[in-house]
Amino acid sequence: MTATETTGFPRFPRGFFFGAATASYQIEGAHDEGGRGTSIWDTYCREPGRVADGATGDVACDHYHRYPEDVALLRDLGVDSYRFSVAWPRIQPDGTGKANAEGLDFYDRLVDELLAAGIAPAATLYHWDLPQALEDRGGWRERETAERFADYTRLVVDRLGDRVPRWITLNEPFCSAFVGYAIGRHAPGAREGRGALAAAHHLLVGHGLAVRVLREAGATDVGITLNPDRLLPATGSPEDLAAVRRAETLHNDVWLDPLFAGRYPQGEADTWGAMADGSYRRDGDLITIGAPLDFVGINYYRPITIADAPYRDEDPATRTAVDIRVRETWRDDVRHTTMGWPVVPHTFTDLLVDLSRRYPALPPVVITENGSAEDDSVAADGQVHDADRVAYLRDHLQALSEAIEAGVDVRGYYVWSLMDNFEWAFGYAKRFGIVRVDYDTLERLPKDSYRWYRDMIGAHRQSHT
Repeated sequence: MTATETTGFPRFPRGFFFGAATASYQIEGAHDEGGRGTSIWDTYCREPGRVADGATGDVACDHYHRYPEDVALLRDLGVDSYRFSVAWPRIQPDGTGKANAEGLDFYDRLVDELLAAGIAPAATLYHWDLPQALEDRGGWRERETAERFADYTRLVVDRLGDRVPRWITLNEPFCSAFVGYAIGRHAPGAREGRGALAAAHHLLVGHGLAVRVLREAGATDVGITLNPDRLLPATGSPEDLAAVRRAETLHNDVWLDPLFAGRYPQGEADTWGAMADGSYRRDGDLITIGAPLDFVGINYYRPITIADAPYRDEDPATRTAVDIRVRETWRDDVRHTTMGWPVVPHTFTDLLVDLSRRYPALPPVVITENGSAEDDSVAADGQVHDADRVAYLRDHLQALSEAIEAGVDVRGYYVWSLMDNFEWAFGYAKRFGIVRVDYDTLERLPKDSYRWYRDMIGAHRQSHT
């Protein structure tokens, strides 16, 4: 009989922590207040056809003004930690120069509010909202952006480092580099080959430079958040297996190999051909990128099934970085969330065990995002009965517990997300929150999943008293 069956909740070791996560552009709003500059997402949202229903993050959840209410929700939830992100354009409106005092003051107030509520702040320095002025000079395609990121990191840690114990440099650089610069579904909306590969490398360089700055400031709990994928072949054919190998290079090896194995991906020549010329790399970059970390953040939602596919563009000179002869296939044997993502909890265990096996130097793991978008609505009794989300969280936390039992060193878990929010190119059409946000009134309403998570955290603490 499993721990879940005997207690009603997954079991975790003493010292394991629980939290909730959000991101600046998705919740803050106040896009033109407090001296904030323009980000690439402000620009992207204003380009017709980019975002569902022409939505923007101009108001979002208005967290900028309502953060005391949101911290109160976190306190009542009982979390140990809150993962938020700092908006670079609030700190440096043009991406360079001295700090904007009003921007730092906002995060100062947020951190103090969290500490007063007994909640440990965890700050992500980059969750995709690059200052537009830096993108105008080439963005992450250029090494200069990595250098400016280090400068920005110094301004933030100098102000908040005495009270923020946990630091995350980047969130999901895969999305920044490949979804943003290769296939154009995220800001800045580019469709490039070499530019996307250069962006991937410079994001890692920026991470390494930021780690150096954080260490110099005395930070002792420093990591990066990745979104490695569990990639499964559609069939056992040699063609599909080879496609999975290429997809592994794109989704996983580009980040994990430089960070934790001291090398660039061994399959990059087969995956990208001449585009992987490495001209954007410099001697010593691997040392910078591979600076020791205290943890690695893992975001996980679903597995991806991969099949072989022909090149969509036969001209290697114009082929995009992600056009690597693979396609994602649909599976109809499991439930899907409203994102269209298959719910297969055991792949969460499989991914973590595999990462631990493949990378002996992998630091302790923190799950920095996990959750589901569901078709929830307010019922006649005025509540949100999101049973599918409760089941998703229960089963994925059980899978996480089983990974720990298998020997993976996992230290904590952040649910995504505290509240419904701006879901990037989907606008406000997808709801991930355990708190519902009425986008007309901005009223917050805890869902059944909020209460389930609160009870689970309480049961965990009770089991270790």
